[in-house]
Amino acid sequence: MNFCPECGTRLVMKEIDAKSRQACPQCPFVFWDNPVPIVAAIVERDNAVILVRNAGWPEKMFGLVCGFLEKGETPDEAVLREVKEELVLDSEIVDFVGYYPFLARNQIIFTYHVRAQGDIVLDKELAEYRIVMPEKLRPWPFGTGPAVRDWLIKKGYSPD
Repeated sequence: MNFCPECGTRLVMKEIDAKSRQACPQCPFVFWDNPVPIVAAIVERDNAVILVRNAGWPEKMFGLVCGFLEKGETPDEAVLREVKEELVLDSEIVDFVGYYPFLARNQIIFTYHVRAQGDIVLDKELAEYRIVMPEKLRPWPFGTGPAVRDWLIKKGYSPD
């Protein structure tokens, strides 16, 4: 952000609350740069986990069903909506896995373990999916990967 959305003045760096932040020198606007809330689902169906590949991702990159929290939604409502939208599966929350900061994208990810049933139908956002048994699942070091690691540990697995 370069300009104040209130008055149009170029933002400058100011020390606010012991942090350097972009702020307007003409009005009280401060760009707080708060993280964006995201929900993620470890979708389990028939004792296996469903991983998805976004249409814009590299061919071998798979992850969890994720999406933005919408205005007026709670994270638990949002995660069930995302599973329904992206996989056309009815699901129920089994457990809250945890929340994970993803600093590279300025996001806070609320991750849930959900159990789903039905036939998978991919949303247009997704290119493909994979079914992975929990013992074969390997967490990745960023984004939702730490949540997968914690979930696997909670289930009694020792992820690499």
